[in-house]
Amino acid sequence: MTPEELSSAISACLRAAVDAGDLTIDLPSEVRVERPKNREHGDWATNIALQLGKKAGMNPREFAQLLSDRLAGIEGVKSVDIAGPGFLNITLDAGAAGELARTIVEAGPAYGTNDALAGRKINLEFVSANPTGPIHIGGTRWAAVGDALARILLSQGAEVTREYYFNDHGAQIDRFARSLHASATGDPAPEDGYSGQYIVDIAQRVLAADPDALALDGPASVERFREIGVDLMFSDIKASLHDFGVDFDVYFHEHSLFENNFVEDLLDKLKASGNLFLEDGAWWLRSTDYGDDRDRVVIKSNGAPAYIAGDIGYFVNKRNRGFDLNIIMLGADHHGYVARLKAAAAALGDDPDAVEVLIGQLVNLVKDGAPVRMSKRAGTVVTLEDLVDAVGVDAARYTLARFSADSNIDIDLDLLTRHTNENPVFYVQYAHARTHAVARNAVSAGVDTSSFDAAALAHPTEGALLAALGQFPGVVAQSATFREPHRVARHLEVIAGTYHRWYDACRVSPLGDAPVEDVHRSRLWLNNATQQVLANGLGLLGVSAPERM
Repeated sequence: MTPEELSSAISACLRAAVDAGDLTIDLPSEVRVERPKNREHGDWATNIALQLGKKAGMNPREFAQLLSDRLAGIEGVKSVDIAGPGFLNITLDAGAAGELARTIVEAGPAYGTNDALAGRKINLEFVSANPTGPIHIGGTRWAAVGDALARILLSQGAEVTREYYFNDHGAQIDRFARSLHASATGDPAPEDGYSGQYIVDIAQRVLAADPDALALDGPASVERFREIGVDLMFSDIKASLHDFGVDFDVYFHEHSLFENNFVEDLLDKLKASGNLFLEDGAWWLRSTDYGDDRDRVVIKSNGAPAYIAGDIGYFVNKRNRGFDLNIIMLGADHHGYVARLKAAAAALGDDPDAVEVLIGQLVNLVKDGAPVRMSKRAGTVVTLEDLVDAVGVDAARYTLARFSADSNIDIDLDLLTRHTNENPVFYVQYAHARTHAVARNAVSAGVDTSSFDAAALAHPTEGALLAALGQFPGVVAQSATFREPHRVARHLEVIAGTYHRWYDACRVSPLGDAPVEDVHRSRLWLNNATQQVLANGLGLLGVSAPERM
């Protein structure tokens, strides 16, 4: 019995009590069950009696007793105990608990998926680094977290579009072009420009693509470096992300928003509605009317659009493409964007909840006990390539995804190269590889999956492992709801630890010439179920599940 099946059974008992007239209450859409911290308190626990007791006009313990009597009659439930003010502690019989192993193996890659988000069309925008340099470590964090979140949302039935917002409309591109041109001519980089070996490399690649680029007059020559250089830089960014296992469905060009007066027409509508007002020669959005802490300049006093003008156009563009939820991942310096984007949506007469902003915090790299502060290639920042060169794609992706995005993290590069249990990605991947080794040894010993006795999985470590496997679908669902892929990573570590303890206590292959029994075959089912869950979880994080290590 899975936790979801038990939850459904409790809901059915509640409905039966209402139908029988024992209760008069509005029932919740679902009942949450959790693993008790103390194994002696049963396999699963729920506080539903505490939630609903007063609403039903009953003492919570009285409510719990009514529900307990009905739960005790459910097939697979061994006992139901009432604890404290009204907690229900539920113990399953060994057969019901063990049956989960077969359920997982038969479900295969589908275990952990559901259709809770079916019908939701989600635009997930992440990374979106300016095409003026390699992806820095903050953008690398978003690549790992964003792609994992996309996978998790897809697993819950959503239609997800991964989108990269290509900032090719603004002053930063002009500075980039002038920096390339200066490098090609041997001049110092502009004071507000970019530097680093990558600028030298791209400048030379521009000349290789167009040997006459420097022969043009000044502005035309700089424009040529902009045209070719931006394309080369963005191609490098795409290649880096692809090598990192991240590909996008849409690369959206910022400049397209300003074609055919699209943004200008939107701003005219806001002016007509009164949501843009003129003050000191600039046009301001009345964003304080919609929850922002201050009004925002949309059109500067010199007539140029402020950055938020493009944001407004981009939001409307996404809505016009049919997305009912637009998730945007931004860096730690973008906290103000949360309120302003929601205010812009509301000012347009749209649902502010159609836009959701996730803010990521800083990443610090440490090697040999000292901070790693700059890249050999980029000169001023640590890049995606630096991290991958140091620890590999799997360790980089897993580590960046295993922390809550809204927390600062320190990554110890030395730790991530160790093949020890201290290294989280090694710990989880090794557990998966061990399941394959156990399966191979089982075949050699004549153990197969021709029979399965769920009741044979009665060892305490088997109960603990089954419980951890049973929690996986709920963890994935919560990760989707809260946009927190780190929940999956942390639970994989729980499963890995529980599996290693089971491995030490229970044999799948019999010793010596001992005969193969049903307990060995049943344990092979449990081993294979663990293998499947670890593979499914690592897949959601975009991390490989090796069969040998």
